[in-house]
Formats: sequence, C-alpha cells, structure tokens
Amino acid sequence: MDYWWLYYVWASLLVLFNGVAWCLNLFGIPGNWIMVLAAAIFILIFPVSEEPGMSWWFVGAALVLSGLAELVEFVSGAAGAAKKGGSRRGLVLAVVGTMLGSIAGAILLSAVVPVVGTVVGAVGGGASGAFGGTYLGEAWKGRTTEESLNVSKAALIGRLLGTVGKLAIGAIVFVVIAIDAFFDF
Repeated sequence: MDYWWLYYVWASLLVLFNGVAWCLNLFGIPGNWIMVLAAAIFILIFPVSEEPGMSWWFVGAALVLSGLAELVEFVSGAAGAAKKGGSRRGLVLAVVGTMLGSIAGAILLSAVVPVVGTVVGAVGGGASGAFGGTYLGEAWKGRTTEESLNVSKAALIGRLLGTVGKLAIGAIVFVVIAIDAFFDF
C-alpha cells in the first residue's frame, strides 16, 4: 500500500466512531452491533490481504461478544421482572420505557452537568423508564399496586445490571476492534 498512512487515518476514525457507538448503548441503541458493522465495512475498504489490515477473526469475535452482551442485557432485565411474576406486556413496555427514559434523562441532565449528566441521565432515565413501563403494563393487567411495584423494582434492578453488563462487554468489543485495527496478528 503506497499510502500506508491513509490506513492509520481511517483506523483512527474507526476507533473514534466506535467510541461514539459504544456510548449509544446507554440510550438503548445497539452500539455494539454498530461497532461490528463499522469494523466489517472497514475490512471491506481495507482488505485483509493488504498490510496492515484487520482480521475477520477479530470481527467474528466482536460479533459473538455483541450477541453475548445482548443476551446478558435481555436476560438480566427479563429475569428480574419474571422472577416476580411479570407479564409479557410489562416487559415490552419496560423496553419502550427504557429507550424513552434514557433519551429524556440524558437530555435533561446534560443541560445541568454536561458530560457526566448525560451518562447518569441515560442510565437513570433508562432504569426509571423500565420501572414505569413495567408498572404500567402490570397495572393494565389488573395487578394490585403492591404487585406492580414489586415487579417494577425487579425490572429496574435487572435493567441496571443488564446495562452495566452490556457496557462492560461493549468495552471489550471496542478494545478488540481497536487493537486489531492498529496491530497485525
């Protein structure tokens, strides 16, 4: 490759883009999958046969890790609510509440505390949205206030744990792709 430096410029842009994508996980947007897609597109632009280049094996590992992150997030959120007898409607509304709550929380707290407020608002708003969605779903089902609150609390805790797990695995995906973009293995 005559313009080897161009590869490193694009690799740096890939890492920056993936950092933003990783942050999207806070808002209920599949940032880990976006990182994998960006890495696959990067390999198509800069084929593995050229030096330097990324490996499809690392993209495959990132793909598997992203699937694991989704599983962790879903299972922890659903398990908490299901353990307390949550309904399917409550779980669906918890997912909707998570997305809306994380976006609203990030917007509201970003105005108060610029960087940290966005993260805290997204996580707290997402957990609150899960709580509210589950509560609403259980109340529609005809459950008592106490039953709805118990299921909602479990959904909130499960959602928080799921988000933390997804972010942790997403950080590993980010590092795997970043390392492979700059070093040949």
